[in-house]
Parts: sequence; structure tokens; C-alpha cells
Amino acid sequence: MNVYLDMVGCRLNQAEIEAYARQLYAAGHNLVPSISKADLVVVNTCSVTSAAASDSRQKIRQASRSGAMVVVTGCWSNQESEAAAALPGVRQVIPNVDKDKLVEIILKNHKIRSEMTGRVPVAGSRKRMRAFIKVQDGCDNHCTYCVTRLARGNSRSIAIEQVVADINHAIAGGAQEAILTGVQIGAWGRDLSPTTYLADLLHAILVRTTIPRLRISSIEPWEVDDSLIRLWQDPRLCRHFHLPLQSGAATILKHMARRTTPAEFVELVKRLRQAIPGISITTDVIVGFPGEDAAAFEETRSLVEVLAFSGGHVFVFSARPGTAAARFDNQVPFHDRRQRSRVLRDLFAHQSERFQASFYGELLDVLWQRSVHKADGWLSSGFSDNYIKVSATTPDDRTNKIDRVIIQGAGQNGLTAEVL
Repeated sequence: MNVYLDMVGCRLNQAEIEAYARQLYAAGHNLVPSISKADLVVVNTCSVTSAAASDSRQKIRQASRSGAMVVVTGCWSNQESEAAAALPGVRQVIPNVDKDKLVEIILKNHKIRSEMTGRVPVAGSRKRMRAFIKVQDGCDNHCTYCVTRLARGNSRSIAIEQVVADINHAIAGGAQEAILTGVQIGAWGRDLSPTTYLADLLHAILVRTTIPRLRISSIEPWEVDDSLIRLWQDPRLCRHFHLPLQSGAATILKHMARRTTPAEFVELVKRLRQAIPGISITTDVIVGFPGEDAAAFEETRSLVEVLAFSGGHVFVFSARPGTAAARFDNQVPFHDRRQRSRVLRDLFAHQSERFQASFYGELLDVLWQRSVHKADGWLSSGFSDNYIKVSATTPDDRTNKIDRVIIQGAGQNGLTAEVL
């Protein structure tokens, strides 16, 4: 059977379809790079914003037009299962509670021999050189704007043995970097017996695998402690923390039920920069949350400016059904939300350029994601460990290899470099 895997949303959804790719390959099926060649299309959906939900429905409709059998899973279809099942071509909707067993379910409980293969990258537009490893699912936070906890349930950790095995499979498949993903990755291990912590997981991976690079996905600021930060003395840990700020106004953070304050966030950023030279710190901010007046937005803009992030994502508040914030008074006019989004996007773009410029003339190790043949060689592009996009002319195809480079300056999309 020819299978096409697609998704909308976060790195966790990417990690899940990578797991499906490996399991399907182990069961003897082919992964194809386009819908037109597929007998089966699996769509892993998202509902974090109304736009993500819309994109999920669009992907399902695109798949149905191919004539392939369509199987749907993920957060949107979990919350809107009847609507998902009613879309043309959908044969099965698999709830989130069963999504880790999706391949077994669609193959009618055929057991997957997980030991038989290394990593198998997803074919097509979702192919990634870096391996996304799911270590945790669900969330125990109660942020008033977030629909993910409703769709994913409480925090659940994947055991160290399984995570280490998954990374070793990725190494066997040629991966040079593993990215640990989860909904609330900082809660990893708290539900295990005995209770363990994310620092324990990272230590085990560093000791029991040879992965050249290890990166963590987004982590809540209140879940970063000194025992975790100390591990970054190991150069295999990528110098990049994505810490969601969401708002720089203490009153808005309280209404969001965020377990931090602006002052605590500032202190954490200082500690990270002191402990890890060259670190990249990126963030998420929601604009237009109910009750965010001009003064509260200015607190956010001012704090973002002071913290000098190396980049960030701006989300216009989207009232998600079932969340407390959807029922709050003082909803912000859409015109104001869009204007505030433009202001912060411009600020983050400026901060990103300034962070990158600080590395002119410096040495960085780059994992090449892509190489394109040109008349004078190959144009290779990839990322440094602190998540700076770099391009260079190389004598051969350097895809999925790590090279030391010297940064020369700014290019059209990131920095330009010379390979040493």
C-alpha cells in the first residue's frame, strides 16, 4: 500500500507522523511524496488556533479529492470528531487517546516489529533531516486560552527506555540531530514511578546514545531549573531555548493562568545567558487577549524590547470553543489585534537580525538541511546549534552533515558563511 503522511501544527505532530512512517515501513508499506500517488492518506490535525483548524479541514479535503482512503487524527478531529467523519473521503477518525496505536489500528492490529528498522523520514513536503522524538503528551496546566489540554488530556511521559531506543533508531537511520517534543515537555517524568525529571531524561540520552546534537522543543519558563541548565555544559545540547512569554503584562498573565510573572521571566533569561554563552532565546506572544488595553500591550512590547530575543512568534488571540478565555469580557477589536501583531512581528524581525549580526566573523557548527547543485558547486543551507539559519557554497552535497563555518555576513535568508 502507498501511504502519504501529512500534518498541521506543532513539532509533536511531526514527531507522531515520523513514528507512523517508521512503523508503516516496518510493516512493508511504501511512503510516497504526494497525495496523487497514495492509496491511504493520514492527516494529523491541529486546533490550537481557528486558522490551524481551517488548515486541517483543507488538508483533509485535498486528500479526499485524490480518491485515496483518508484517516484522520489529531487535536481538531478529536474535538470535532463528527465534523471530521462527515468530510468527504474520511474512512476513520482515530482519537488522540489511540493515536500512538494508529498504524496498528488501520492495519487491523497487525503488530509492528519496532526493532527491524532505523529512522524512516516522512516522504514529501514533511520530510525532515532532523529526527523529532516524542517524549511526552498532554498537559497539566490550565492556561485559559489553550485548547490543547482539552484535546490531549493530562500529562503522560514516555519511559526513558523507549526514548533512548527511539533515538538510537534515529541514529541508525542517519540522524545527526534529535529534537525532543511534547505538549508540556518540562513535566516529563512527574507521572512516572519513581518520579523523575527532564534533566534525568537528558542525562540518560547523553550517556546512552551517540546523537551528535540534542535539542529540546518549547518549554514553560517555570519548568527550567538549575539542574536542567547545568546540563548545557555538554556541547551536544543545542544552545536554544524556546520560552513562551505570552504577555509582558502581569495582569494579563494572571488572567491567562500563566504560572510566572514578568520579573521571574526576566530573571530566567539572565540566568540562561550567564550560563550558556551564545544561547538563542525565542518566544511566543499572544496579542489581543481579552482585557489587553493599550497600556497592557505597551508593557508587552517594552518587555520584548528589553529582553532582546533572537526571534519570536506572534499569535493573534483566537477564542477557542471550550476555553475559559472565550467567555471573558472585554474582547479586543480585531483591528487592534492585527495592528499589535504587526508591531511585535517587526520588533522580533529586528531582534533576529541583531542577534545574527552578533556572530559576524564567528565560528559555528552547521547541520546542513539541504544542498542544491549550482554551476559553481552546491548551495547548502542549514542551522547552527543556536538555531541560526546559515548558507554557504560547498564543493559537494553536504545534506545531513555537520561542518564548521566562519560567518561572513547577512544573506537573503539568514547568514552566509565559508566552510573551513
